[in-house]
Amino acid sequence: MSREIPWFSITIVILLFCISFVGSYIYQVSPYEFHSDSILLPPSLQHPLGTDRLGRDMLARVMQGGRVSLTIGVGSALIASLVGLAMGAAAGYAKGLWDRSFVIIVDLFLTFPTFFLLLSMVSYMEASSAILIVVIAFTGWMGTARLIRSESYRIASQPYIKVLKIASVPTYRIIFRYFLPLLAPIFYVSFTFGVSGAILAESGLSYLGLGVTPPDMSWGSILSDGKAVMEIAWWVSFFPGLAIFLITFSLVQISDWLQGRRGRKLAEIR
Repeated sequence: MSREIPWFSITIVILLFCISFVGSYIYQVSPYEFHSDSILLPPSLQHPLGTDRLGRDMLARVMQGGRVSLTIGVGSALIASLVGLAMGAAAGYAKGLWDRSFVIIVDLFLTFPTFFLLLSMVSYMEASSAILIVVIAFTGWMGTARLIRSESYRIASQPYIKVLKIASVPTYRIIFRYFLPLLAPIFYVSFTFGVSGAILAESGLSYLGLGVTPPDMSWGSILSDGKAVMEIAWWVSFFPGLAIFLITFSLVQISDWLQGRRGRKLAEIR
């Protein structure tokens, strides 16, 4: 793993967030407006990313879709990471019955492939951004929880933690003052990786027609719309697909760097 800060990936992430959330204030073209005289136009000065089969501007749609995809990705990853942090820290600290229950719950969730579990849940409800955030978070907290539990075990076995327990220091103070700062690097890594995973999960669902419903749009749904015209209008699928690739690749690079940095710090401590 590289020791250098992945500035390129960080720049790509910042640019995609800015384009998605701020770009519409600069490029004020409606992503919903139909133009019968502008159907499947290739990229040009008037339409930088071309138009789709209904004459809608692709740049405006990619920006709007990015807003939805990134919101779902960040929201679901944040919820999943927080749930994993709470569950894992409690299991590693309390042990006993809570830890055994935790293992049973995690094993039960991991019995089913995550994406198929996600498909089964979404197929029985009308998808929206809020629903997708909750569902993706519900199916994605287990990995974080297992990592947090393992590290919590290591922290709980430290002599100073045992001394604090003997001294009857309140549990909440031990967790917030000693556990959470040491668990923060794992949380950051899991959150960063979780955002990319959530965006891919949402894109997969939208590509299969189970994601956000029209008139809402995401990168995945825009990519799905371009399937029918891929041979004659490559730009309809290419640009949302490129955005998905860039954000996931960049977030994975950042996550790898954070994980490498955490590993070096642990090596120095030991």
